[in-house]
Amino acid sequence: MQIIVIGCGKVGRKLVSQLTREDNNITVIDTNEDQVALVSDLYDVMGIVGNGTSFKVLSEADIEHADMLIAVTNSDEVNLLCCVIAKRTKCLTVARVRNPIYSRERDFFRRELGLSMIINPEFEAALEVARLFRYPFAIEVDRFAKGRADLLRFRVPGDSALAGRALKDLGHETQNVLICIAEHDGSVFIPDGNYVIEPGDVLSVIVDRDSSGQFFKRIGVRTNQIRNVLLIGGSRLSFYVAKILENSDIEVRIIERDLARCEELADQLEKADIVNGDGSNHEFLREERIEQFDAMLASMKMDEENIILSLYARDKIHYKVVTDVSHIEINGVIKNLNLDSIISPKSITAETIVQFVRATANGMGSNIETLYQLLDGEVEALEFAIQPNAPVVGIPLMDLKLKQNILIAGIVRRGKLIIPGGQDVIKPGDSVIVVTINTGYTDINDILA
Repeated sequence: MQIIVIGCGKVGRKLVSQLTREDNNITVIDTNEDQVALVSDLYDVMGIVGNGTSFKVLSEADIEHADMLIAVTNSDEVNLLCCVIAKRTKCLTVARVRNPIYSRERDFFRRELGLSMIINPEFEAALEVARLFRYPFAIEVDRFAKGRADLLRFRVPGDSALAGRALKDLGHETQNVLICIAEHDGSVFIPDGNYVIEPGDVLSVIVDRDSSGQFFKRIGVRTNQIRNVLLIGGSRLSFYVAKILENSDIEVRIIERDLARCEELADQLEKADIVNGDGSNHEFLREERIEQFDAMLASMKMDEENIILSLYARDKIHYKVVTDVSHIEINGVIKNLNLDSIISPKSITAETIVQFVRATANGMGSNIETLYQLLDGEVEALEFAIQPNAPVVGIPLMDLKLKQNILIAGIVRRGKLIIPGGQDVIKPGDSVIVVTINTGYTDINDILA
């Protein structure tokens, strides 16, 4: 596809990095000459210095022949205007919009302005944080089939019923569950039946949302319910998390340094307890009785503060500590710090847009409905909507000739998750969940050898 990306910040760079690997023709636009030069040199793409709201600049980027324009500058208004101007050429348009006021009007923008997609990074990240608070034992939670199935990543405790056993020897412990990814001693792979689980391994499992609690009880992982949450930093992410939790039984307290921001939050949130103070001050946190909270989100302005705070809170918060990380590039550095769960709104934005690009690139086939890039992009988990003419339809899974490093992890049929066996067949209308170490798939056909 021919794609124009406006904005060469962190999200823009992440997008270009991914989209160039998937054989797209990319042009980047930014007013910052140094940023354009950096991205152009790193990824060998065409770069234009200029304002993306200028039709002259867009024409220089060949907007007339572009398939898609993606606007991810730091300004919501610029992103929206870029997309409105680009619609004159009939190309698809994607805008990053972060302001809560605009987010409430996203349906209006899509309908009246003709935008193909609007994404709010902090709101999407807040949904993921809320899922982590629902599953505090999980490191990461990814959702498929409109919430009917979950991919849960967790660390195997030493006293687990799984420890020391091969996958092929597991019985009722893994009923209605499929272990699809294993992480051991720095290696990531799709395990076979001979794989022996060791304490400290990190496993990812596909499970029906309603059955997850039973599974974790069977294997000896505690599934505690969270009663209260401490959000440190009055960021947009904290606001959205608090807003989502307002309809639950979870008590929320937000600590924010800036008094004016505290007053804004107090006006916008009905139930949250807003405290003006320095959440990076350990003495202040002790006064706020940090040890009484079940879960915490560190979401201040600086990644370094969030990381240090999370390390401090790790043995004080009862069940779950989530760390907000803005700089995508440092994910590999902090991987070994043994943080509980890491959330990156910018990574989520890039991931969601890449999913949309792939689905659009294959408009007539079995489209991607969901895409997650796991473990810094080493693994992808995809959900395909199966059309009647798909070559995988009606053939027992044991007879499908699949490429290496591919696992059909789940079939969702009429709202019910099926953990597939060799005799199962895929039917039109199903959603199929695929886990793979390969990347770049756009259609269910791509998994076939």
